[in-house]
Amino acid sequence: MRILMLGGNGFVGRAVVDDALAQGYEVTSFSRGKSGTPLPAGVTQLIGDRETGDYSALRTGEWDAVVDTSGFRTRDVDQAMDVLGDRVGRYVFISSHAVYVRDLPAGTDETAPRREPLRDADVLTNDTYGPCKVACEDDVVERYGDRATLVRPGRVTGPGDSSGTALYWIRRGARGGRVALPTKPEAPLQLVDSRDVAGLITRLVADNRGGAYNATGPDSTIAELIHTAAELSGSTVEIVPVPFDAVPRRFPLMDPESEWGERRRNPAKARAAGMPVTPLRTTVEDVLRWDKDRGEPELNIGLTPDAEATLLTQHNLPG
Repeated sequence: MRILMLGGNGFVGRAVVDDALAQGYEVTSFSRGKSGTPLPAGVTQLIGDRETGDYSALRTGEWDAVVDTSGFRTRDVDQAMDVLGDRVGRYVFISSHAVYVRDLPAGTDETAPRREPLRDADVLTNDTYGPCKVACEDDVVERYGDRATLVRPGRVTGPGDSSGTALYWIRRGARGGRVALPTKPEAPLQLVDSRDVAGLITRLVADNRGGAYNATGPDSTIAELIHTAAELSGSTVEIVPVPFDAVPRRFPLMDPESEWGERRRNPAKARAAGMPVTPLRTTVEDVLRWDKDRGEPELNIGLTPDAEATLLTQHNLPG
């Protein structure tokens, strides 16, 4: 099986590369080659730049499938499809759960209504990212038909996740003590391990499956995430609820209660297709180990210990 990765040096892309190699696939990666970790031996590296439209390295070659982890606007997928044409058997587009309309109830599947497509945006934000992905999905399906596969991950974490979104709470639980939480402890999560997303992708390629798939993890809560990290680190925590508006907007893993249904999507189709399900405890344990091995660099997200202590004091909740 020959797989072309559009991307591959980054977080999810690297997980796909590792899983594909473990399956014995031939892997080619097309990227700028400037970010992420070096690719493993045996991966063919092609250098190009989607931002500038430099696809010259893809003018020749044939692959059984292309896995597009770096397409965010329609020009990205349109240019790639124009270059590749029918020299790829299947186009696997890594989309997002953000394609769905907001305020959906819990348990919706891949047939849930999507947001209105947006073909381009100067800046990708919470308001433009999902609609841009919708437009990308439409173009891929229009071009490849039943040879198009859409993978819609939820919030992804795992070893290599340098975004800090889940890592902030994992570190916070590991540190122990009173934890300022700007939501209810039962706020839902479906964190999906990057290795499970990768396993789904390679399975879909192997089985030549088309259609859309929700790649979401096991049901959990923000409190479970914090307590799991504490337990694995030999710490104890006390969760202290604080007002939702007491922290900066877009705080890690925080959503208004009206949007909680988005954290309970139905992954049955993906699991039936072979997506693994790593237990949350295993994912957290592996993230803690990876973070420690890299020296636990400072995160530019969430609250510093001093800011958290000040917040607790302001709300008459001693830290």
